Amino acid sequence: MSDLILHHYGSSPFAEKTRLILGMKGLSWQSVTVPMMLPKPDVVALTGGYRRTPFLQIGADIYCDTALIADVLEQRQPSPSLYPAGVGGQARLLAQWADTDLFWTALPHAMQPEGIKAIFAGAPPEVFKAFVADRRAMSEGTPRVSGPDASAALTSYLTWLSDLLADGREWLMGSAPSIADLSVYHPLWFVARAGAMADILTPHEALKGWMSRVAAIGHGTRAGKLEGEEAIALARSATPAAATVAPGLGFEAGERVSVTPGDYARDAVRGELVGLDTRSVTLAREDERAGRVHVHFPRIGYMLKKEETRA
Repeated sequence: MSDLILHHYGSSPFAEKTRLILGMKGLSWQSVTVPMMLPKPDVVALTGGYRRTPFLQIGADIYCDTALIADVLEQRQPSPSLYPAGVGGQARLLAQWADTDLFWTALPHAMQPEGIKAIFAGAPPEVFKAFVADRRAMSEGTPRVSGPDASAALTSYLTWLSDLLADGREWLMGSAPSIADLSVYHPLWFVARAGAMADILTPHEALKGWMSRVAAIGHGTRAGKLEGEEAIALARSATPAAATVAPGLGFEAGERVSVTPGDYARDAVRGELVGLDTRSVTLAREDERAGRVHVHFPRIGYMLKKEETRA
């Protein structure tokens, strides 16, 4: 049985990105389905309150954010690389744009009335209302793009992406798939599920062909399905991997700190600082149900702060 456990749900765009990473790497993994909305008691037990989906569990180590998950899986299975030689930096830059600007354009475009009808087809009205309230709380303080503004921007973005494929290449970075392909794909995958709002893709034949190639990568091998309680028990029975705090970065090992996303879902995770370098940060947490776990975040996109101590 694989020790890789993905906590996700089927319609999450970022979860689809991670499933494709697992597929590109040919990895076997176990699945835990998490709720789309609060409350998420099992998620809180493992992460300390991280609201986003997905996250990856390996024993008592919890990896948050798909950028970090990609690096963890790259170390686990270096070939084929998510960051091909010669274009790895470009691939990372395009992926970061896709996970931010493109995602926050595709989402409001898709979530216009016609898209909502398709995405929530068959769901009771109260489910949609609860979803909207949950996502409004997650995005509080984040500037919101209107549907028409998003559609206008997405029209341009799709033209730019199509231009990358105009020379006949199969993948955005050239002859091999990369993290850029998987990151650009997932917002467009969400748009493609949005009924009439997917019509914006129609003029872009090369881009649609590229989407078919990305989809064909698949999701690797689902080795089994776990309940949240089972994943928590596995964390409790495991020992987190060793971590170190690099000197000269303004923090010391053992300090009480918080980590907060810089853009949305700004729920802070608090714990003891046990790992830090310029690429990632690791907090140790003691949880009544999960025991001692290490929760890992990327350094980019997250704010690390020392917690105030009371005399």
